[in-house]
Amino acid sequence: MHCAVYKSRRKVDTYLFVEREDEFGRVPEQLLTLLGELELVMSLELTPGRRLAQSDPELVRRHLADEGFYLQMPPLAR
Repeated sequence: MHCAVYKSRRKVDTYLFVEREDEFGRVPEQLLTLLGELELVMSLELTPGRRLAQSDPELVRRHLADEGFYLQMPPLAR
Protein backbone atom coordinates (compact mmCIF):
# COMPACT_ATOMS: atom_id res chain seq x y z
CA MET A 1 0.00 0.00 0.00
CA HIS A 2 1.35 3.39 -1.02
CA CYS A 3 1.04 6.47 1.19
CA ALA A 4 2.27 10.03 1.48
CA VAL A 5 3.36 11.50 4.81
CA TYR A 6 2.92 15.18 5.66
CA LYS A 7 4.07 17.08 8.71
CA SER A 8 2.06 19.84 10.31
CA ARG A 9 3.82 23.19 10.50
CA ARG A 10 1.48 24.21 13.33
CA LYS A 11 1.62 21.07 15.52
CA VAL A 12 5.11 19.85 16.39
CA ASP A 13 5.82 16.14 15.74
CA THR A 14 2.37 15.62 14.19
CA TYR A 15 2.18 13.73 10.89
CA LEU A 16 -0.69 13.02 8.53
CA PHE A 17 -0.56 9.88 6.37
CA VAL A 18 -2.81 9.87 3.29
CA GLU A 19 -3.27 7.39 0.46
CA ARG A 20 -1.84 9.63 -2.27
CA GLU A 21 0.05 12.91 -2.48
CA ASP A 22 -2.20 15.96 -2.24
CA GLU A 23 -5.39 13.90 -1.81
CA PHE A 24 -7.07 15.12 1.37
CA GLY A 25 -10.68 14.47 0.36
CA ARG A 26 -11.29 11.92 3.11
CA VAL A 27 -9.59 13.99 5.84
CA PRO A 28 -12.09 15.99 7.95
CA GLU A 29 -11.93 19.71 7.22
CA GLN A 30 -11.66 20.50 10.95
CA LEU A 31 -8.54 18.35 11.22
CA LEU A 32 -6.94 20.03 8.22
CA THR A 33 -7.69 23.42 9.77
CA LEU A 34 -6.20 22.33 13.10
CA LEU A 35 -3.02 21.04 11.44
CA GLY A 36 -2.53 24.19 9.38
CA GLU A 37 -0.04 24.18 6.52
CA LEU A 38 1.19 20.69 5.65
CA GLU A 39 4.59 19.86 4.21
CA LEU A 40 5.22 16.63 2.29
CA VAL A 41 7.91 14.66 4.12
CA MET A 42 7.99 11.43 2.10
CA SER A 43 6.11 8.90 0.04
CA LEU A 44 6.51 5.23 0.89
CA GLU A 45 5.17 1.74 0.45
CA LEU A 46 3.65 0.17 3.54
CA THR A 47 4.59 -3.40 2.80
CA PRO A 48 4.37 -6.24 5.32
CA GLY A 49 7.55 -6.18 7.34
CA ARG A 50 8.05 -2.43 6.86
CA ARG A 51 8.87 -0.68 10.12
CA LEU A 52 7.92 2.85 11.07
CA ALA A 53 9.65 4.92 13.73
CA GLN A 54 6.61 5.70 15.89
CA SER A 55 3.57 3.90 14.50
CA ASP A 56 2.45 0.35 13.90
CA PRO A 57 2.46 -0.08 10.10
CA GLU A 58 -0.52 -2.47 10.21
CA LEU A 59 -2.54 0.13 12.14
CA VAL A 60 -1.57 2.79 9.59
CA ARG A 61 -2.61 0.50 6.69
CA ARG A 62 -5.94 -0.25 8.37
CA HIS A 63 -6.70 3.44 8.97
CA LEU A 64 -5.76 4.34 5.39
CA ALA A 65 -8.04 1.64 4.01
CA ASP A 66 -10.98 2.39 6.32
CA GLU A 67 -10.76 6.16 6.80
CA GLY A 68 -8.39 7.39 4.09
CA PHE A 69 -5.90 8.90 6.55
CA TYR A 70 -3.89 8.23 9.70
CA LEU A 71 -2.82 10.88 12.20
CA GLN A 72 0.43 10.32 14.10
CA MET A 73 0.60 12.45 17.22
CA PRO A 74 3.70 13.07 19.35
CA PRO A 75 4.22 10.67 22.25
CA LEU A 76 2.77 11.82 25.56
CA ALA A 77 5.27 13.11 28.10
CA ARG A 78 5.52 10.93 31.18
